[in-house]
Amino acid sequence: MRLIIMGPPGAGKGTQATFIAEKYGIPAISTGDIFRANVSAGTPLGLEARRFMDAGEYVPDEVTNSMVRNRIAENDAATGFLLDGYPRTVAQVAELDGMLSDAGVALDAAVVLTVDPEAIVQRLLHRASIENRADDTEEVIRRRQEIYGEQTAPLIDVYRERGLLVEVDGMGQVDEVTERVLEAISDTGRG
Repeated sequence: MRLIIMGPPGAGKGTQATFIAEKYGIPAISTGDIFRANVSAGTPLGLEARRFMDAGEYVPDEVTNSMVRNRIAENDAATGFLLDGYPRTVAQVAELDGMLSDAGVALDAAVVLTVDPEAIVQRLLHRASIENRADDTEEVIRRRQEIYGEQTAPLIDVYRERGLLVEVDGMGQVDEVTERVLEAISDTGRG
């Protein structure tokens, strides 16, 4: 099973990724985790990524693409994986297509968690106050939502046109959302 999970910041992608990966016995691969692992291991890609991260800039696509390519080539991803946070742009979709083609495999589904934007803003503000995340202001949260909308809307359309998009209501209790996600994947006939 080869999956992508998408949704705006605060939609619960990371939480759902854990449950999906467990259900299908595949690794949940988060670009954030890949960045941190490469940086802490001092890999050449990690050192390059760190330069951008330390400067507060986005890690360029070519670095991100290389890290993802390396990660999905690892043994634990041979039978499948779940990507969380990748692809984020249409250019990255094309890169992922090439990676999958080179490996002779295909994507099974792109799961998108749909959520009410205002509810997510309130959820993230609540989380910020509980976890003392001073950088998660309402302005920053709303800007992240805008960036997600600008960058990810085209990806949703790409995967919809390919017949791979699985839209799931991401609102509600975690276990309810998990049930909906697993049922939606199963309904594709691929899960």
